[in-house]
Amino acid sequence: MTTRPHPTTKQLLDQFNTEPDYSDASQDDAEALSRDRIPVRSLNAADFDAVVRIDRHSSGQDRSAYYRRKFDEALGESGVRVSVVAEQDGIVAGFLMARVDFGEFGRAATAAVIDTIGVDPAASGKHVGRALVSQLLANLTSLHVESVRTEVEWNRFDLLRFLDRCGFRPGQQLSLSRPLV
Repeated sequence: MTTRPHPTTKQLLDQFNTEPDYSDASQDDAEALSRDRIPVRSLNAADFDAVVRIDRHSSGQDRSAYYRRKFDEALGESGVRVSVVAEQDGIVAGFLMARVDFGEFGRAATAAVIDTIGVDPAASGKHVGRALVSQLLANLTSLHVESVRTEVEWNRFDLLRFLDRCGFRPGQQLSLSRPLV
């Protein structure tokens, strides 16, 4: 990943102090173009089979129990629904499951968490992932969410490169683990 300077706290806060002008495409040409070409909508219960299918193709494993829990959380337990799916020719081509809980006074919390993202291998290289992230960020900006975080396995270099291209940088938290046996 490239090392770019982190934005200052003032720069981060300033971007959320004013209402964004979504009609001005000059600010995010690539992102706006991705959203225009690939329809992205909110995740719903009917998307479960498609999400499991995409994950099975990508991971080679059946993780349907995990996705059942994530769907229940995203659709029923999460404070604010922000998970999205992208479609191509009426078929789900990718998904991004994220959550934002309620913060103080019933408002959205200041941080969102991306739990999982997946793109159908047949749609690889067609900007589906970028459209998903772009739509998520637009939705979160309108909720005045200040940051998005996620965890990535250390050796998922393809995902790390993708997130780097989307503007994600390493955070200030260090996670340590130790086996008990």
